Amino acid sequence: MTGSRSRLGVRTAALLAVLAFVAAGCTISRRDRSAAPPATGTTTTVSWRDCASEVRTVLGRVPSTVEYDCGTVRVPRDWTAGASAGPDAFEIALLRARSRSQRDRIGSLLVNPGGPGASGVQLAMYLSLGLPADVSRRFDIIGFDPRGVGRSDPVKCWSDELLDRSVGYEPDPVSQAEFDGAVALVTEMGRECERKYGAALPLFSTEQAARDMDAVRAAVGDQKMTYLGYSYGTLLGATYAQLFPQSIRAFVLDGAVDPELDDTASSENQAKGFERAFGNFTEWCADNAGRCPIAPDARAAVVSALDSARRAPVEGDGGRSATAGWIFTAVISSLYTQEGWEDLANAIDDLRDGDPDGVFELADRYVERDRSGRYSNLFDANTAINCADSDQHLTVAQIRAKQSEWRAKYPLFGGSTAIGLLTCSLWPGKRDPYPTGAARGAPPIVVVGTTGDPATPYEQTPKLAEMLGVGVVLTWQGEGHTAYPSTRCITEAVNEYLIELEPPRKGQTCPAR
Repeated sequence: MTGSRSRLGVRTAALLAVLAFVAAGCTISRRDRSAAPPATGTTTTVSWRDCASEVRTVLGRVPSTVEYDCGTVRVPRDWTAGASAGPDAFEIALLRARSRSQRDRIGSLLVNPGGPGASGVQLAMYLSLGLPADVSRRFDIIGFDPRGVGRSDPVKCWSDELLDRSVGYEPDPVSQAEFDGAVALVTEMGRECERKYGAALPLFSTEQAARDMDAVRAAVGDQKMTYLGYSYGTLLGATYAQLFPQSIRAFVLDGAVDPELDDTASSENQAKGFERAFGNFTEWCADNAGRCPIAPDARAAVVSALDSARRAPVEGDGGRSATAGWIFTAVISSLYTQEGWEDLANAIDDLRDGDPDGVFELADRYVERDRSGRYSNLFDANTAINCADSDQHLTVAQIRAKQSEWRAKYPLFGGSTAIGLLTCSLWPGKRDPYPTGAARGAPPIVVVGTTGDPATPYEQTPKLAEMLGVGVVLTWQGEGHTAYPSTRCITEAVNEYLIELEPPRKGQTCPAR
């Protein structure tokens, strides 16, 4: 049971995408959604310091072609209450990557990898090496960890042992006893977060984070914002666009979330997307038997591995058991990029021979679990953010019914996706749903969609563009989660927009290769 991580994407071409398997809800709050004035005590400038040592820890080296600096921006805990950024303010962590060959600087390119819960600071490190030179020479690349994430007053609710139990739990509990066990585990996790954070839980919402983004824009000295958001980062960007449309220079939203879907519809969309991506993987296996040791029937091999794990899981080093939950998480992890398909095939083949290491490697990368069994706060932040955003949810009985219904439609992913709805349905905190609607007064916003995207299915791309009213769709006929900068066609179209403010032509579609 993977908990509540949706509207995803964490890692792009440089990072392995991170996503959870549940969608959070979306409704318009009845309170005023106008842009809040700058709060007293917010940071007006950033005091940058060299942070090459942090970069070396993540990348293993410090590229000589890039300067790296870190800083923080102080923001109010609650923007809409008009609170000042006093002693209990949140501190938003930033990293600036600046090319040593920078010329004709346009400004800053703010980046977010999604999740929610993934680190924008780390994304900026990777993108400093992965973005096209035309872009990195014209912009400072600035990554930020949203409130509650990574280095920005991180939410940390759960022990490593509790997270192991959650990830390793049966992903699609059929028996009533197993289903009740899932409900009990989700309830326990919710109570742990409530015990530690209580009334503060709604403060980790997407709208609060979007308002933080505007404080970052002002603090780095940009009159208008240039932004690149992946997966959940598209929802964050869309929320900003509704609140601060006049403060936008150029927005690229890659791997679109449809903010107008409710919890149930969004979750079913994701089940459909992963089922489709898994079908594409099995077809690839059948056509590439030399690279896929579980061919010709990869689906049967994966289903057999899950069934075998339910009866007698393979044990790895230290007595760690490759339960159905760990195998299922490895499958999800592998579907974010087409390059992950061969890794999955090899991992399932090794598992048949009694070696679970490949399964654990795929799953651990996905959930950010290190070799010593320690987790980052990805799951904690993801759940706190998703559930703060969501005020629509089904009852436990309705979720049990959806489990059977979706399993029939989406055999591998439907039941598990329905189970994921338990997380926010049983969440104890108050809610702060984000707004939905047009970005009136904003310039054209580019919305990029991938036809084979499992996590944010392509159908959501035109929906987001339509909701914003100024969206321009750019389509990639590829596989995996997110598109930029995957191919020359996508890269050239996005680069021209970011630099020259020339959006793609209407209906522009890029081939897979």
